[in-house]
Amino acid sequence: MEHAETPLAVAVDLGGTRFRVGLVGRQGDLIAHTVYPTDAAAGPDVILARIADAILHAIASAPAGARPVGVGIVAPGPVDPWRGVIYQAPNLPGWEDLPLADRLAALCHLPVRAGNDANLAALGEHRFGAGRGVSHMIYFTVSTGVGGGIIVDDHLLLGARGVAGEPGHMTIELHGRRCNCGNYGCLETLASGTAIAHEAAEALAAGRPSVLGGPGATPTAAEVNAAAEAGDPLAVELMETAARAMGVGVVNLLHLFDPRMVVIGGGVSRSGERWWRALRAEVERRAMPIYLQGLQIVPAALRDDAGLYGAAAMVL
Repeated sequence: MEHAETPLAVAVDLGGTRFRVGLVGRQGDLIAHTVYPTDAAAGPDVILARIADAILHAIASAPAGARPVGVGIVAPGPVDPWRGVIYQAPNLPGWEDLPLADRLAALCHLPVRAGNDANLAALGEHRFGAGRGVSHMIYFTVSTGVGGGIIVDDHLLLGARGVAGEPGHMTIELHGRRCNCGNYGCLETLASGTAIAHEAAEALAAGRPSVLGGPGATPTAAEVNAAAEAGDPLAVELMETAARAMGVGVVNLLHLFDPRMVVIGGGVSRSGERWWRALRAEVERRAMPIYLQGLQIVPAALRDDAGLYGAAAMVL
């Protein structure tokens, strides 16, 4: 009697200076995981050939009885998820309107799908991580910037152009700082690691006393958090202010999408209990009570692998 082959997904996370390739099974088992240099200056043709070689190597290394059924690509920047076209990839010169899925499918002879990195991290957490079994979920990643994704009725919300789910660019402060996106007062300008570092440098330049240094010092968000954990008053203020801004962003999406769960990942989310307490307190202070009933606000479970799992979820 023949046994059915176990389907696997080849998951590729393009990242920045490196890309990662893994094999993922339907139960969320990450079977293989290899990191390769990208060499962005080499141009799309060379990089795509390198990615295709890595995909073929992963396929060849699949365990006996397993069959790769497709390739999922985690792409930085906006992506057309239906055609697999990258509109623009930050830090990858020449990757404008690039038909990524078609190009790789021709090289690898497997179906290929592509999606935005934060959206796919949301999909990964929903299918295999903290949001498993939750039909209505909001995901935030808070690191250098603020990204995210929205799950409605077990489906990733894509929007008319495939670029829905950019919570970092909702306006939180009407006359706030200019954001890289061109808007003003975005959540990203208040709650991200970049924002925390910027606010710290400004406060120190203004002469605020702190273990972080004096005028001219440029501490990182991680250094600000470490100082906050040690009880430095300025650092505590900065981390709690950023957490409260995140709380405002969470409330905005609660009122729009009525999720059962909010999952938060990214480096800033690992700041410690002080950050989480301030965020949750702001949510409870602002949200209409009906939205808080049964709501869970939890850390992401898959950490840096969430995108890989989301890429696999697209094709399994």
